Amino acid sequence: MKVSDFQFDLPEHLIAQRPLPERSASRLLHIDRASDQRIDRQFADLPDLLTDKDLLVFNNTRVIPARLFGRKASGGAVEILIERLIEPRRALVPASCQSQAGSGQRTEG
Repeated sequence: MKVSDFQFDLPEHLIAQRPLPERSASRLLHIDRASDQRIDRQFADLPDLLTDKDLLVFNNTRVIPARLFGRKASGGAVEILIERLIEPRRALVPASCQSQAGSGQRTEG
């Protein structure tokens, strides 16, 4: 599996910027495997969709709100999302740019 398998275009207006005041009102996309039908639901509907054979996996990680935009010396655009701080001055970042950036390459923001 590659990280690129999860890259897709998503219109900005469909990306939540903050959680809803009532978290159970969050949107939930339900895919009915029998009919391959996609149904828009709310998170509050989840208990009605689960069976005794389902497994829930909880993820309690936090997102660091750090998306940086810059330019390479060549002028190409660079977007960097800080995923996790490793040390005070080191971070794990998946980076995307128009062409691959080399290790140690500087960007300007």
